[in-house]
Amino acid sequence: MPPATVKTVKDTIFWQYAGLMTEAAVGRRDDWGLRMSFLNKLRSGEIVWSTAVREWLLEQENPSVCIYCGAEGPLTVEHILSRSRGGEDVPENVVRVCRSCNSGKGAKGLYEWKGLDAKNSHHRIAEGKYLKYLYTRHENAGTLDKPLAEICPCCLQPKCAQEGHAHKLTVYCIEGYFAPKGKTAD
Repeated sequence: MPPATVKTVKDTIFWQYAGLMTEAAVGRRDDWGLRMSFLNKLRSGEIVWSTAVREWLLEQENPSVCIYCGAEGPLTVEHILSRSRGGEDVPENVVRVCRSCNSGKGAKGLYEWKGLDAKNSHHRIAEGKYLKYLYTRHENAGTLDKPLAEICPCCLQPKCAQEGHAHKLTVYCIEGYFAPKGKTAD
């Protein structure tokens, strides 16, 4: 769970992204001092996240490898935020994955697909793109500066309860906002 200072949608997205930055710097996400430093620098604008061009270049390093599971072979285009949840068909919202991962994830959000226990184990490129895309979607929806409590409960609340996180604000809140209301993507 993020620290108590993380209250808004924007802060939650920055907290997850700061985890990616921390992992890139020291090989793990649990260096809380460094992660808080990155969070505060993202909040202030002192540092910014990587550009779409940088992400594309990183993706090209392994063009025939599934970004989710690492399998080699024929790849498909996967919308990280599914089209059924309003995800657009734009480079910022797609990654190349194997057919098995594409069909396994289906319409679920990235965090919903693997569960909260795996929220810190997604591939850096996929999660980074997803967080930046969710940021833009929330910015367009006018929810970026809202406290998570105002956008939750969302349709993923039963999944939170099932995983023992009932009444806790999680990364499900930032992606569940875009799921069809009243049902999960299962």
